[in-house]
Amino acid sequence: MSGDARHTVRVDVHVLAIRDGKDGPEVLLSRRAGDVYATGLWHAPSGHLELETVVTAVVRETLEETGLVVDPADVRAAVTVHHRPPSGRPRVGFFFEVRRWQGIPRIMEPDKCDALGWFPFGALPEPMVAYCRAGLDAYVSGAPVALHFQDPDDPVAHDPHRDRLRLVPGVGSEGGSPGPGAAVRDFAERAVGRVAGWEDASWARENSRVWRVRGASGGEWFVKVHQNARFHRREVAALREWVPGLGGAGPRLVASDPGLRAIVVTAVPGRSLHGALPAGAEEGALFRAIGALLARVHASPVSDPGADAPPVTAGSADAIPARAAPAGPYDRMERFLDTARPLLAPGDEERVRSAVAAALKVPPLARVVTHGDLQLRNLLLAEDGTLRVIDFERSEPQPRVRDFVRILDCFDGRPDLADSFLVGYGRPLSDDERTHLIASTALDAVSGIAFGTRTGDPELVERGHRTLARLRAGTLWPRSDDPGDRNGPDLPARTPGPDQTPHTDRTPHTDHIARPRHPDAHQGGFPR
Repeated sequence: MSGDARHTVRVDVHVLAIRDGKDGPEVLLSRRAGDVYATGLWHAPSGHLELETVVTAVVRETLEETGLVVDPADVRAAVTVHHRPPSGRPRVGFFFEVRRWQGIPRIMEPDKCDALGWFPFGALPEPMVAYCRAGLDAYVSGAPVALHFQDPDDPVAHDPHRDRLRLVPGVGSEGGSPGPGAAVRDFAERAVGRVAGWEDASWARENSRVWRVRGASGGEWFVKVHQNARFHRREVAALREWVPGLGGAGPRLVASDPGLRAIVVTAVPGRSLHGALPAGAEEGALFRAIGALLARVHASPVSDPGADAPPVTAGSADAIPARAAPAGPYDRMERFLDTARPLLAPGDEERVRSAVAAALKVPPLARVVTHGDLQLRNLLLAEDGTLRVIDFERSEPQPRVRDFVRILDCFDGRPDLADSFLVGYGRPLSDDERTHLIASTALDAVSGIAFGTRTGDPELVERGHRTLARLRAGTLWPRSDDPGDRNGPDLPARTPGPDQTPHTDRTPHTDHIARPRHPDAHQGGFPR
């Protein structure tokens, strides 16, 4: 920074006094009152750093607000949160865990606090200061650092629909992490028994955390702490409602805790296809199996919590008018373009706008069950050739083309694989589906370029640029050598009807690959 000015931030300290309760670990919280910031909201005892160390500050604040005497040697670092409130300047909060103290907690500042209580992490009180809730959620996840930058129109109180928490994994998070926080450990052991070992299996790019756990008496499961409440609700709903209908092609939900945003699932056999595709004829068979598995997903009964009508089968006549929705995040186009504009090639923005404009002119598509993030890393191939799918935190009723967006990258220059995929899926795309797919894929590419550049994810950036290059060339979907599939410049043959159901008259649906090429397949409920 030039000149004499330096950016400064306020430093806060927060104490997480933890005790063992009948339902697992409990944390001490106080309710703010009087003429103070966030009055009426629950918060952990906390305060501003003065001319002292952060450890001295948390010991002082604990005594001043709760009457508990804490030995500095008993203070443990829990998580650091870089926070930006809806108004005002950013700050950094140091959250410390304390499990030993002298005294009984009591209200020491009645003009600032009117209630004090112990709460399980799975039943935290509301309303709560969003900043504090972010620190508690990050602590539960085991992340050492978290970002919590609120938007100007966000409320001060925690709102699960405006969850701004972003976890920052620590060093060694790809294998050497000792595991999550105490509350998640307790939840997992209540679900599966004593755990003998934790192995971090989180995907490096994601903020949700995943651990492979080994039971003391044998057995293996996966524990996942979701990035936000929305992801948790989606994955739990999918695992309860439609994944069991895949007949073993996905994990089974063992336990869930919405307060912790945590789940335990069974480990399913298989090796992630990310960077590990077979070769030759087996490659075509694999993509036929992927198409067939996706057709089974899309044929699952649609359950819409906001609708009074009972679930209907995807593609039925009743589903189309009642469950129609736009296929892409078109309302976010301007935000995506504003962020990515300096990174785009000349003409890319105009092509993206044109694709979205075309999609807005055609009717919306019927919603079906979607996986929401169908790509190779979320597909597992077992030793016996069985294909399975994992990671359902983005699953929700959406038009079926949503699940075509990211798998398209596998077909770059490979029309044979595109054909195999559609043979397995059971049908090509309709005119309207083609139009929506182009727009959705273009926006996904722009968003990926911006997000990948900001977070240092070169693979995501390159995938976005490849997609836009194919959009420029008119080869978003490679052309088939079959003359019957030459009805369009960039996608396969069109069919009448707005949202035709996949069928099996061309080839039997199968998600099994003969003669697998992955003898070292591992048990995996989530990808590494």
